[in-house]
Amino acid sequence: MRPRQQPSDALLAVAAGQAGVLTAKQVERAGLTRAAVERLLGNGQWQHLDRALYYSRPDSPPPWLALAWAGVLLGGPFARLGGTAAAHLNGLVLDEPARVTVLVPFGEVHRSRGRWRFCRERPGVRGRSTGFPPRTSVADTVLDLCDAGDASSAVGWVTSSVQDRRTTTVQLREALRQRRRARHRQLLQDLLHDVATGAESPLEIRYLRDVERAHGLPAGRRQHEASTLPFVRDVVYLAFTLVVELDGRAGHEGAARFRDMRRDNRTLLTGSATLRYGFADVVERPCEVARQVASVLQTRGWTGQPARCPRCPRCPTTIV
Repeated sequence: MRPRQQPSDALLAVAAGQAGVLTAKQVERAGLTRAAVERLLGNGQWQHLDRALYYSRPDSPPPWLALAWAGVLLGGPFARLGGTAAAHLNGLVLDEPARVTVLVPFGEVHRSRGRWRFCRERPGVRGRSTGFPPRTSVADTVLDLCDAGDASSAVGWVTSSVQDRRTTTVQLREALRQRRRARHRQLLQDLLHDVATGAESPLEIRYLRDVERAHGLPAGRRQHEASTLPFVRDVVYLAFTLVVELDGRAGHEGAARFRDMRRDNRTLLTGSATLRYGFADVVERPCEVARQVASVLQTRGWTGQPARCPRCPRCPTTIV
């Protein structure tokens, strides 16, 4: 009796490079017979993922990465992951998306089904693929996420991706330049300029725009490091020895509160005063924040006057 045919080492190596996923063509080229494939499927060693697509391991259900590879293989030789699938693999989002977005060339037609959503992309819109499985670059992924959301989410995607060093403002600018269409283009162009100046979070962007610039305050230094202090200050007005610290955390008690107090005390010992604001202050009461900052700047030598912005008549005048 002839021994049962087993997958070759070469075929297993191909599967290992694709998170266990194999196409029927890859299996056929490796010389594995239809009977052998049916036996592997029948005894649970392999699983059917889709027509002419196999998962060569008994894990059930297959892991997300296998489904991501499956989508790329179903999409053909020029397919790649996009959207939240690319964002997850590029480290922009933690959770695995429930549905895998697969980008295919514009002229091809693929029916979305099951865990896979196929989208056609025009040539030249995005740059080269990166990684395995192939996916859009971090910069292109960020811009795609910005296209899919509102202005507030766009600010978050850009600032977090640069702050986490997933991409750079230079790479994002170049990716944006390549696109004929981009939602929030003007916002993104302005935002990339602001991030390049050192503003690292959405709250810092709001302070820069709605407090400092909107009210004609002097330009502060962002993410300033002092040789005498072991921490970075959010905004420093060096000529006026004033520090502004911004905290976007919803809850700010316990150890964090005492850490901030110690930072403020050490800053005071260097001769600088500290003003500290939270998210609600900057977002809901930017005009009052500007008036407070301006008042302290004036006591420390600033001879200017804060300007009135369009919001000033409507802005509450009390900061809690």
